[in-house]
Amino acid sequence: MRLVRQNEERGLSVDNCRGVGRKRGSIAVAVLVTAAIASGCATPAERTGGQGGSGTGKEGRGEEQGREVDGAAGALLSPAEKARRAQAARAAAARRWGLVQVPLTAPAPPKVKPRLTTRKGFEVEGQVAEGLPPVFTTVPVKDRVVFLTIDDGAEKDPELLRMMDELKIPYSSFLSDYLVKEDYGYFKKMQDKGVALHNHTLNHRFLPGLTYRQQKREICGQQANIEKRYGKRPPLFRPPYGNYNKDTLVAAKTCGVKAVPLWAAEAFPDRMEWREWDKDLHPGDIVLTHFRGRDDWKGSMPDMVRRVMKTITARGYAVAKLEDYV
Repeated sequence: MRLVRQNEERGLSVDNCRGVGRKRGSIAVAVLVTAAIASGCATPAERTGGQGGSGTGKEGRGEEQGREVDGAAGALLSPAEKARRAQAARAAAARRWGLVQVPLTAPAPPKVKPRLTTRKGFEVEGQVAEGLPPVFTTVPVKDRVVFLTIDDGAEKDPELLRMMDELKIPYSSFLSDYLVKEDYGYFKKMQDKGVALHNHTLNHRFLPGLTYRQQKREICGQQANIEKRYGKRPPLFRPPYGNYNKDTLVAAKTCGVKAVPLWAAEAFPDRMEWREWDKDLHPGDIVLTHFRGRDDWKGSMPDMVRRVMKTITARGYAVAKLEDYV
């Protein structure tokens, strides 16, 4: 069985993920795919003085304007005035949360979603012939948009929910049940704010080390669990650590997974790590981060958002909603 592994180049370890870094025996037969950037689980990173929380914790004029747009009076406003007021609210939120620049607004999503294919070097035998879900790190688009994804569910910071809602930054979550079950309600609040909840397995195990039956239980069990808890069976799945083999994709297909998005860059509170040699963003890149807090990062989730948004905005990109394209 061919193993597709992405986490062991450049001395990066997968065993520093809080609660999921179990020791694993080495896999004798492995195929390393191109330039893996990170563990697929966050590593501790030193915080560089970013401020946590929202500062005052009080609502500013920008939020009032945002509510006006959404309220009954907003129905009487022209599209241009609505856009102006929404941008003013976002600028006010950016100041409150300590962002260097106001996040750019993503263009309207495509009417027809782009065709997804597996990235070269990430294929498994028979992938196309058997119709297995495509594995990719970048969505094929021309617009300067990227996609923010957050994995596992260890940290449940209410400030993250408030920050992302006020800033109107879209993101997608890939959840592991053994962490999420500590507080299913937190992720229901997230879903209620428009965040899509996707599959990151029940127990965050190293899938290529499991039998097909074990892998199917990890993947399909979490599909069923998310559907039960949150009312929708997720179409997207991300394997723990970014590691998979053909059994992984076959199992994922049997329980309704349509695509397997990995990542092109990873965000921490004090740095970015890159898959590509140019250490830059590209249209359609998927950015990974994790639900982590000061116990692991020595920084908060708002610190991480400030860092990643500084990079994304300064390089002329907007964050778009992954599900509008995939």
